[in-house]
Amino acid sequence: MRVAVVGHVEWIHFGRVASIPAPGDIVHATEAWEEPGGGGAIAAVQLAKLAGACDLFTAFGDDAIGARAIEELERLGVTVHAATRTGVPTRRAVTLIDRSGERTITTLGDRLQAAGSDVLPWTTLDEADAVYICAGDAEAFRWARRARLMVVTARALDLLEASRAHADVVVGSARDPAERVDLARFETPPSIVVRTEGRDGGEFEGPHGARRFAAAPLPGPLVDTYGCGDSFAAGLTFALGEGRSLPEALDLAARCGAACAAGRGPYAGQLSEAHD
Repeated sequence: MRVAVVGHVEWIHFGRVASIPAPGDIVHATEAWEEPGGGGAIAAVQLAKLAGACDLFTAFGDDAIGARAIEELERLGVTVHAATRTGVPTRRAVTLIDRSGERTITTLGDRLQAAGSDVLPWTTLDEADAVYICAGDAEAFRWARRARLMVVTARALDLLEASRAHADVVVGSARDPAERVDLARFETPPSIVVRTEGRDGGEFEGPHGARRFAAAPLPGPLVDTYGCGDSFAAGLTFALGEGRSLPEALDLAARCGAACAAGRGPYAGQLSEAHD
């Protein structure tokens, strides 16, 4: 099975704190670390763990952080196809994890994403069983549509609409206003819309109406929630690309999200092929 992601990568500085600082506060992080993150990176690593490999189409600045992110992602099993933006820094972010495991993110710099005009091996998407796209220009969306199955984040609906490509699945958070899905805006609406609600599971809407799905139990104590949504989307992409039914795919997706929450950062707890 061949899977791919078209999306963005950021270099994340993590800090674990007792609580998110109020205006004027100074807080001390009891633990700190850094690693690549962002929706494209997290989904690509989760897909690589499930499928054995994953192609990631993205962009970086021409800096040491970009080179380090590529090295780390390839160590995690991802094949990175990246354009370089000359004179532009790779975006960083600061993520604080409070005692409840909730994450708060501040991004530093502009998001970098692949464009369809970038000289990347786009034609490999002709052979992809499934692709997840969370960032890119309209032409990149049209390249992604060459895969047999295309799953799109609800945060990229403007780009999806501009591309005039048909999404098999749109997935997003029901609790995030930025991820609301208005099907009336599309000439050809997505076949399936999945709206997640964290520990309350979520809802999916398809040709036969709307139904709810359950959250998966955590496999261990809650550590942090960073990366859970993108791990969920990756699990959904993998399972549907493999030919599982939608309820079966949502079950695996929920387990991917729950597993991520039980590990430090986005990758330590992610579900692997061996545990599928």
